Formats: sequence, structure tokens, C-alpha cells
Amino acid sequence: MNLKQKYICIHGHFYQPPRENPWLEAIETQDSAFPFHDWNERITYECYAANTASRILGQDQDIVDIINNYSRISFNFGPTLLSWLEQQDPEAYQAILQADKESLDNFSGHGSALAQVYNHIIMPLANHEDKRTQVIWGIRDFEYRFQRKPEGIWLAETAVDTKTLEILAENNIRFTILAPRQAKSVRVIGTEHWTDVSGDRINPRIPYLYRLPSGKSIVLFFYDGLVSQDVAFKGLLKNGKHFADRLVQAFPEHDQESAQIVHIATDGESYGHHHRHGDMALAYCMTHIETHNLARVTNYGEFLDKFPPTQEVQIFENSSWSCVHGVERWRNNCGCNSGGNPHWNQEWRAPLRQALDWLRDELIPLYTKAMATFVKDPWDIRNKYINVILNRSQESLHQFLTTHLSPNTSQADKILFVKLLEMQRQAMLMYTSCGWFFDEVSGIETIQILQYASRAIQLAEEIQPKNTPSLLEQKFLEKLLLVPSNVSELGNAAVIYERKVKPARLTMTRVCAQQAIISLFEEAPDQQTASSYIFESEVYDRLEAGLQKLALGITKVISTLTMEESVVSFAVLYLGQQTIIAHARENMPSEEFMEMHRVVRELFSLGHIGEVIHSMDQFFGTELFSLPYLSKDDQHRVLKKITQNTLESIENSFRQIYEHNYHMMNLMNTTDSSLPGVFKTTVEVVVQANLRDLFESERPNMDEMRRLAKEVKRWHIKPNPDTVGFTAVKRLNLLMKELESTPSLDQVKYLAEWMRELKQFPMTLDLWISQNIYFFVGNRYYGEMRDLARKGDLSAQRWIKYFTELGELLDVRIV
Repeated sequence: MNLKQKYICIHGHFYQPPRENPWLEAIETQDSAFPFHDWNERITYECYAANTASRILGQDQDIVDIINNYSRISFNFGPTLLSWLEQQDPEAYQAILQADKESLDNFSGHGSALAQVYNHIIMPLANHEDKRTQVIWGIRDFEYRFQRKPEGIWLAETAVDTKTLEILAENNIRFTILAPRQAKSVRVIGTEHWTDVSGDRINPRIPYLYRLPSGKSIVLFFYDGLVSQDVAFKGLLKNGKHFADRLVQAFPEHDQESAQIVHIATDGESYGHHHRHGDMALAYCMTHIETHNLARVTNYGEFLDKFPPTQEVQIFENSSWSCVHGVERWRNNCGCNSGGNPHWNQEWRAPLRQALDWLRDELIPLYTKAMATFVKDPWDIRNKYINVILNRSQESLHQFLTTHLSPNTSQADKILFVKLLEMQRQAMLMYTSCGWFFDEVSGIETIQILQYASRAIQLAEEIQPKNTPSLLEQKFLEKLLLVPSNVSELGNAAVIYERKVKPARLTMTRVCAQQAIISLFEEAPDQQTASSYIFESEVYDRLEAGLQKLALGITKVISTLTMEESVVSFAVLYLGQQTIIAHARENMPSEEFMEMHRVVRELFSLGHIGEVIHSMDQFFGTELFSLPYLSKDDQHRVLKKITQNTLESIENSFRQIYEHNYHMMNLMNTTDSSLPGVFKTTVEVVVQANLRDLFESERPNMDEMRRLAKEVKRWHIKPNPDTVGFTAVKRLNLLMKELESTPSLDQVKYLAEWMRELKQFPMTLDLWISQNIYFFVGNRYYGEMRDLARKGDLSAQRWIKYFTELGELLDVRIV
């Protein structure tokens, strides 16, 4: 086949479900992602950031080039994931946006980034207004980030029906990507006869026109299913050259003249997260194809401009890429599951969707009736609310309210207006597809969507008039009783909701109580922001008596999302260890607060703790808050403060044993005598602690590194990769960033020596960030320093010497 007729396109669907606590709008610690804070952070390190700077290795396994993969592939990012990246890893976020700009130059003005329906709901199962909002929000999010209009859009799970495609065409989307089994029949444009291509028999190497009932049309690309499967599940990413060869082999030998595109689509997480170093295989694959002129790398927009469809297609309605039964995986026990629990069933899927559909439909009349008092079209204003979601500043919210509400609107009505929109946002988030994808209703993904449902219910209850009793949650729980769990001790989703969802629900009172608990252990400024709340202290008084602490005060709590405000009085008592008793109450009269403050303070000063507790109950009532009521991150913060002295005491005890018995232990070790278990533990604890402290220091001491390297070797210690190793890599990355900003001789010399000593420790270290920084610094400064060195500049000669040594230690070669 003529090279000019051979095109290759790789599409990556980069997505993680939204994981934010619906009340805090922040992701809490996920222990399973350790040593990272959460799975978004871990996958970003392994995949999203890695693909912005993926390494090409030479024959000696040295790095010879670094590629931003996104500039050469087609890709989409979930909007909720990009929102997280924008805040938590702006460097990777900007590199992704920059890659799209570069792709415009690479592919004749067609950017490689595609939009995505907003929070990954299964579009055929959504009602009409949710379909429209998901598309409009996805497009607006794309325009905000990439500063251009999208040509294509990714449908969650490629789940499709004609109604969805109508909405895409209505919003000027040119194309989308589907799985080959979603194609039903094809024909040459202008002819009458349809050819059956069901069962994955469609030719995936050309685009197809899909005519819509409205008279509009949209282009559909059907990816190569076999090659995509090989990438995702059959180890094709173990070797970049094999990957390239497999793509090239997908061109047919019998057709050498027609322009064809071999294109695949997989989860983007395949490239680094699911398959370690998959990003490098991708980088090598694309480079190999281009440098050996095996085909022309393209994206969908460019190929479509060059080669418009010559055939049209019919699709199977309600079909998807990850369920052979259509879209049943998200509403039925179709048999599709992850395979990890063969004795479980998914009978829970249907009643769960029915419960959420019921809730959604109950919220609609509440929303439309209340919103109709503010605007003519309640759904149009919901579609426009994406502008606030994209920019959560108070200025942005104020501008939105000014634009769409009457100047005479009261503050109470403004809060009601925003709560209505937030209720609808939560009602869509509760349909995020991952809630049904896996095997069990008590999984973290399903608990997450139930939290969104709970937040929507809470907002609905707050929106209704105060004299109107709300049975919404009670009726929802009745429906969850019909959602069975495979875990016998849980029984059904109602139990899961009560145990794992409802305890997370926050009120203004509880939010204040949480902050008051934290204030016992940290300095409490007059104003601070935590997650989606602002705390303005009006009264604060803290007393201490030995280990015991008491905090009394009044705080104004402001929600940055809804503008709701509440003045909360609190009293928090710490009795030592994990025992914390907290009370909080909204709108306590000032004279009552002053009396409470006087009585409780006096009793505490006298040491009458029992009476303190009794008085707190009398003034505040019986509702208590304690350590388990804190968010996970706050629990960790407080527990770290509480246990700090104890842990330091334990560590000091081990240090004393270590120092007092060092020579005896060393003698036993060198004479092959068996070291008692308590001594082994002592050495392990002390050396690991010393290593941790060393790498946490801003500029680790070289002599201490050498000493500890000898200790590690002497006692045959393996440094913990998730604590010591992780901390060492973080420190190295920070030192390398200093080199990037100030590439001085002293810094290069220090890093070369530091890296030399680090290599003495028996640890496998993931050095890709430092390697990339080295490569960038080398490309920028090495040539200049080399020229100066050749002219006899002694400082430059030394710089070259140490920089070269550092590269050898990092396995990076600068030519």
C-alpha cells in the first residue's frame, strides 16, 4: 500500500470517576493507594503525568529522547478528572493542554483532544434533559480548558443510541468513536442495499456517515477491536516495536490503493497504570512508525477532512464497548462482571437503578417548580451552571447570579437558587457509570454514587418549606431495601447506606464541630478555608490542664458552594488518647453562650471533668461529635498530633537500646551469632527512622548518607520502598527541580555525589521525574557548557564532569 494512503491513529480514553466527598468537594485519603494520598494522585504519577514526558531508550537502555505522547495520539480526558488535575497537578495539566496545541500543528489544524460527556453517565439510560446537559457541560468544559471547539466527543463506555447522536449533531459535534460490534449494517452512500456487518465484521479502517431522523448527520469511527484488545489484555505494551508492527500489520494486503486508517481505542490508563511503562511503549511505537515511514500518524479530525465518508452505517441501539449485552451491565444482571468473585451475582444492579431513577424523577418537579420562580427555562439555566462549576471563585458565582437573577433577589432566594442547581448536579453525579460496573453494591464506586444521592436528598430537604415534612430519604431507603448485597452481613443497600453513606453526611453544625476539634491541636486563625467552607471565628477560648484541653467558641460557617451561612457555638473537650467530646449548636442566644462559657470554663479550671461533660450536655443537648466524625484526612492529622509524643517516646526507647547495646549487637552480628529478635527489631526501627529523617531533611547530609549506607549493609536491612524509598525519590525530585531552576556547578556536584551515595542503598527507585528533568537541563545547558569547556573554562569542565556522572547514575545520556 502506498505510504500516503496508510494512516495510524491511537486513541486513549483517560478517565477516573469523580471521587470527591460530595460535602467537602475534596478527595479524602484512600489507604489502598498508599504511599500516595489517593488513586487519582497515584494514577497521575504512573500514567497521566508520565505520558506528558515519556522516555525513548537507546540500545544501552539510556534515555535518548522524551516525548509528550498526547501531542501524537488522539485522546479525551474526563472533565471531572481534568478539574482535579488543574488543582492538584498543574504541571501535568498544562502539559496536556500544550500537547493539544502542538497537535494542531502536527495534524493540519486539527487538535487531538476530544470532549467527553461530563461525568461519564450511560447516555442511552439517561433522560432527555440529562443527555443534553451532559453533552453541553462536556463541550463547555472542553472549550474552557483547550480554548477551542471540539470536533469529536467520547461517549461513556461508547454507549450509544440515536437520541444521543441527535444531541451531538445538534451541538455541532462532527464525530464519535464506537466499538466494531456496535455496527449493524453498511452501504455505499447513494445506493439502496444494506450489508449486514454484525458480529464485529465492519471494516474499521474508514469513517462512516450516520444519517439522523432530524435530517442531520454525524460521522462514526469504529475502532479496530482485535488490536485494541491486544493492547488492553494481551501484553502488546511490553514492547514498543511489537506494538508498532501490530498496528502496521492491520492494513490489508489486498487493498493497496484506498486511503485507510488503522485506529485503536483503549483506556488511557493502559499506558502506564494498568501496564507499567506502557507510556514508554506508546512513545517508542509512535516514534518507530514515523522514523521508519511505516505509515502516517494522524488524528480523526485530520483524516476526516482528507477522506470524507463514502459509506453510511446503521448501529445497534443501546450498545456499548464493555458489555456484549448492550447496556445491560448498568441496569441488569447480564453476567458481565470483573471476574474476581465468581460466586457473586449482580441482581443488585436493576433495583439500584430503579431507586435512583425514582429519586431523580422525584427531584424534577421540585426543581422545575422552584426554579420557575427565577427563570423561564429551568433546564437552560442548569446547562449554563457549568460556568460556575468551572470557576468556583466567589467572583464567578456573583457574576452568574447578577446575570441571571433580578437585582431585587434576596440573599435567601439566591441561596435557594444555587441549592437547586447543586441538587441537580448531584442528581447527575449519582449516575456515574462506575457505580454499576463492578461486582458488588458495597464497593467504593457504588458507595460514591450513593453519597451523591444522599447529598441530593439533603439539598432537596433544605429547599422544601420548613413546615413541609420530607419523606424523601425514608422512601429512598425503602427502595434500597430491595437492592441485595452479596455480603451476608450487609444484606442490602439500605444497610450499606445507613452504615457507609449517612455517617459521611455533613451539616453546618457538624462542619463547625469538626473544625473545632482540629483547633485543639493546631493554631486557629481568625479566618480560614477548609475544603468548600470558610470559617470566621467570632469567639475562641482554649484552656489546657496537663493532657486535657478545652475549646469554647462561636464561628460563622460559610459554604463557598451555596453561600449558606450559619453561626455555630461549640464546646470541645479532649481527655487524652483518642477521647474527644464535642458539641455544637446553631444560633445559640448570646446570653446562653456566655453562661455556658462561664460555667464550663470554671468547672474545667477546677478539674471537675465529669461536671464539665454534664454541663456541656445541658447547654448543647445529647448530640455528640468525636474523632470518627472527622473526614479521613482530618482524622489522620489529629491522630498524628495525638500519637506524636507517644511515637517519639517509643522511638527514643529503641534508640537507647540501640546505642547502649550497639557494640554487643555488632559483635554478635560479625561472629555469626544469632541476633535476638528484640535486637533485630531495634536495629530495623532505628535505621529505618534515621533514613526517613535523612530524606525528609531539606538538604540531606552527605556524611550521614554514607554512614547509614554502611549501617544498612552491616545489618542487611532492606529500606521500606513505600516509606523510605518513596521519601528518597520525592527528595531527589525536589533537588533536581532546584537544578532545573539554578543549574550551578555546586548543585550539579552535590547531586552527583548525592546520587552516588543513594545508589548504595538496596532500593528500587522510580526515577522517571528526575531523569526527565536531567534530560531537559542537558538539552538546555549541556551544549553551551561543553563549548566553554573546550575553550578551557575550568568551571565548565568541572560542570561537564559532574553532570555526565549524574547522567550515568540516572541512566540518561546527553549526546
